Amino acid sequence: MSRKWRRKVCSCILAACMLMPRAASAQTYIRFEEEIVQEEDSSQALIAAPAGILMEAKTGTVIFEKDGDTKRSPASITKIMTLLLIFDALKSGSLKMEDTVTTSAHAKSMGGSQVFLEEGETQDVETMIKCIVIASGNDASVAMAEHIGGSEEEFVRQMNKRAEGLGMKNTHFVDCCGLTDSPEHYTTPRDIAIMSRELINQYPKILEYSSIWMDTITHVTRQGSKEFGLTNTNKLLRAYDGCVGLKTGSTSLAKFCLSAVAQRNGITLISVVMAAPDSKGRVKDAAAMLNYGFSKCSLYVDENPGKLKDLPVKSGVEESVPLVYEEQFQYLSTDGSTVSEIQKKIELPKKVKAPVKKGEKAGELIYSAGGTEIGRIGILYGKTIKKATYVHCLKKMWEAVLL
Repeated sequence: MSRKWRRKVCSCILAACMLMPRAASAQTYIRFEEEIVQEEDSSQALIAAPAGILMEAKTGTVIFEKDGDTKRSPASITKIMTLLLIFDALKSGSLKMEDTVTTSAHAKSMGGSQVFLEEGETQDVETMIKCIVIASGNDASVAMAEHIGGSEEEFVRQMNKRAEGLGMKNTHFVDCCGLTDSPEHYTTPRDIAIMSRELINQYPKILEYSSIWMDTITHVTRQGSKEFGLTNTNKLLRAYDGCVGLKTGSTSLAKFCLSAVAQRNGITLISVVMAAPDSKGRVKDAAAMLNYGFSKCSLYVDENPGKLKDLPVKSGVEESVPLVYEEQFQYLSTDGSTVSEIQKKIELPKKVKAPVKKGEKAGELIYSAGGTEIGRIGILYGKTIKKATYVHCLKKMWEAVLL
């Protein structure tokens, strides 16, 4: 029964109860009011875990949250930031997939989830990434941290700096793998979603690794060569259609955590669960949020906004300036409706006076649906046009005479 009809029924019963004895009337009214309150608060009952959040990856829109900003221990969810720094280093060129990484005694000593790297053992960067993403190897995480930062401490400093740059206001890391139970090592569902979004948007290749269910690596040590199997810790990969990652975590303090990424119909959702009581619970809660999101979301992406004409320039060294769009327009509907019949309107001056600087705003492209504005993107100058000097004007006149 809808909320509207429940209220009507409640009102009718309340009116009828006015003819009953006073005590019976009060009991009936309270019971039905409780049902209405429960219906209004039902969104919080979507998950059993004490904290979680659902975010759409392209726009960063939060679709659902439950206690999204309380600081909690993240366990191996920490490794999302470790992976982000690894891929940052790959992008900058300071690290290559084929580079050799040597395992230190400190890295070997890590307990918890591990791939049993030996001291002095070498593996290439890509293998280490697989060990971190698939098997959640603490030893591989520390080995990579030492390789990139020189020490785990320096790498953790970089992790916290990267988190600060992303606006992760309620996060602080103490190690690179999440094995510590220190109260100084914490984050929140919102901050996990933020760093997950950054990782998959900036480096979508990570999803190729996080979607692998099973793989093998080869240990080559003084004892010889032997294969070691990697099995993904994210059981949602096999239980949820469209799941492609991302990272699990669990310790006695953190309980069971998960940052799940799933893709359907061009929409990518990030479902974060923290402090679930058990592994099945985190999977169930993550799936519940994903189902909710996919049932509510419709994403409109303008892949063809139209070609922009050059804008005339007055008193410039050139007579016109090219224009470019600031970004691609994206709009996420979260009410279950499909975005359709989009209207576009360009707002630009007929002419601009020099000087104009490349990258500065010239105007806007405004989007509407059903007569209501749903967003806008900037239109920028694509080139710097300087103001024409007296000498320049004489030169142009002279060239015109010669022609």
